Amino acid sequence: MSSSQNPIDPRSLRDAFGTFATGVTVVTAIGADGAPIGFTANSFTSVSLDPPLLLVCLAKTSRNFEAMTSASGFAINILSDSQKDVSNTFARPVEDRFAVVDWQLGPHGSPVFADVSAWFDCSLEQMIEAGDHVVLLGRVQAFEKSDRNGLGYVRGSYFTPALAEKAVSAASDGPLHLSAVIERDGCVLLVGDNISDLPGCHAVSGEPLQDLKAHLEASTGLAITIGFLYSVYEDRKAGCQHIVYRAFAGAGTPAAGRFVPVSDLSGLSGSATADILSRFAAESSLGNFGVYVGSEAAGRVHSIARKA
Repeated sequence: MSSSQNPIDPRSLRDAFGTFATGVTVVTAIGADGAPIGFTANSFTSVSLDPPLLLVCLAKTSRNFEAMTSASGFAINILSDSQKDVSNTFARPVEDRFAVVDWQLGPHGSPVFADVSAWFDCSLEQMIEAGDHVVLLGRVQAFEKSDRNGLGYVRGSYFTPALAEKAVSAASDGPLHLSAVIERDGCVLLVGDNISDLPGCHAVSGEPLQDLKAHLEASTGLAITIGFLYSVYEDRKAGCQHIVYRAFAGAGTPAAGRFVPVSDLSGLSGSATADILSRFAAESSLGNFGVYVGSEAAGRVHSIARKA
């Protein structure tokens, strides 16, 4: 825990802010030269229904700062879970970002995208100084929503809530075992006599995440944050459903097991757990994680890309 009496480490503070799960948006406007501009942002929130207001934060170091703050308005495009590539494109210094997206001018004149969960075309109501950022307060002039699920973002990676819900529902019948790939500083916590097992427990209530978190914290003595769904599979021989999450451990020495470098997990095989760890090592090296859905023998990894 950081104290106000001690210096705040910017990188650590950014990581702490990043534990808050958000949606992903692309903020757009028309520059002074008449060309469209845009950037990926998750610092968006609704403010008021009457009048209809929303806000987004813009870094003063942004290459779009001058153009955005001098524009008469802007649009918020809430990306759908099929638009990870759009998010990545608008997060990079790409020459013509708009060439990869289907867009048009909204009713108030800012670019709005097709296939998004929703868009809001706004006039600039107010610009508020806020440290190394400014807050752009927009008045909604027009909006449109769809039935597409939104793209999620937390701890530097994307997630798709719809896929997680579908996968967990598929594992709702029969005995349920919960476990976690617990990460910290490039290592994974393993337990068991041979330090080769994932820590976990059987579900004992209708709240599997609470069951898992309580068990992990009691057995390891560490603060545990449950993250993304990582694997859902049926062990047909044992007649048991398994749900595996990614999780993150706080500081301290674990009361059980030990942390093993991710680099030592490559090439493992012979069991469902070994396959999970080997896949995790491979995905960690690429920065692209997925969700496995299937059985202990065969299934499919649904790719969920990491933000570039």
